Amino acid sequence: MRKLASIQTVNAAEPIPNADAIEKLRVLGWWVVAKKGEFKPGDRVVYCEIDALLPERAEFEFLRVHCFKPAQTDATGTVTVAAGFRIKTIKLRGQVSQGICFPLSVLPTDAPTEEDADVTDALGVRKWEPPQTGTSGRIKGTFPGFLAKTDETRVQVLEKVLARHQGIEFYLTEKLDGTSFSAFIREGEFGVCSRNMLLDTADEASTLVRVAKQLKLEERLRAFGAARGFEVAVQGELIGPGVQQNKYALKELTLRVFNVFDVSAYRFLDHADVLAAVAQMGLEAVPHLGTLVLNHGVDELVAMSEGTSVLNAKAQREGVVLRPLREVDDEDLGRLSFKAINPKFLLKYDE
Repeated sequence: MRKLASIQTVNAAEPIPNADAIEKLRVLGWWVVAKKGEFKPGDRVVYCEIDALLPERAEFEFLRVHCFKPAQTDATGTVTVAAGFRIKTIKLRGQVSQGICFPLSVLPTDAPTEEDADVTDALGVRKWEPPQTGTSGRIKGTFPGFLAKTDETRVQVLEKVLARHQGIEFYLTEKLDGTSFSAFIREGEFGVCSRNMLLDTADEASTLVRVAKQLKLEERLRAFGAARGFEVAVQGELIGPGVQQNKYALKELTLRVFNVFDVSAYRFLDHADVLAAVAQMGLEAVPHLGTLVLNHGVDELVAMSEGTSVLNAKAQREGVVLRPLREVDDEDLGRLSFKAINPKFLLKYDE
């Protein structure tokens, strides 16, 4: 589970050119701008990641002008996301800053203070979830446990994971900015999911359900499963008109697949088999950006995330996703799969 607020150690403090009052701190794999001299290397701090939504408390009121987000409500007026202060990627004096540091004094007296302790709940921090587009429709249930969710971990918190897997060959794909889509066959039943919910496939008011029917996904998955001898799921990104401002300027909705999953064995297919399966089912994969043998640090991988989209050269790509050519389990991460997000995308689109 993502630690939106945690106890971390300042690894370095470096000057920012032409900036007298601020400096940059290295925390995990992140660079964070702070007041000069506020923290020094070796200090333990409360580090809040980007996408953290801090509660309305006196200690955080200085964030109101630039970071306040009002409460979100549903159609009945019920509050679904409380108001708070959203931490996002910013640029100060030319330096990208991702996250914010506080002294340990912001913690309740009974909160843990050992390094890497998760203090998300202790501080009342929640994850900022922007309203999703393209996900209307009736809900049948929560995201099923027999599928893996599609969230990837950001590379900045994975320095130890990177060190463990140096020398392994990875493939890179473009991370597309759309809405998460999963479709499956399990015990003979066809289903469609958004990022967090199982949808009612009888409700064609749902964009995801409607696209699944237009693509004849049920028939494709059943035919593929019959040929391969196991029940299958595909996971991908739905992009196009009406979805996340259609940054790629597409004329119609498009599904781009990034995972093919053996539901019967609860395992992801290896890269070559994914490409073969996508082709066999007559679907399209997310854009592929080549391979690399991992001998890179966090900053190098973040630099690789920068660039324009394969789908539209006028749009900044959201980032890249890295996975080994053959599936690998990591002792901390589980499936070895992670993302590097393009800072220019975050700055441009206020993500």
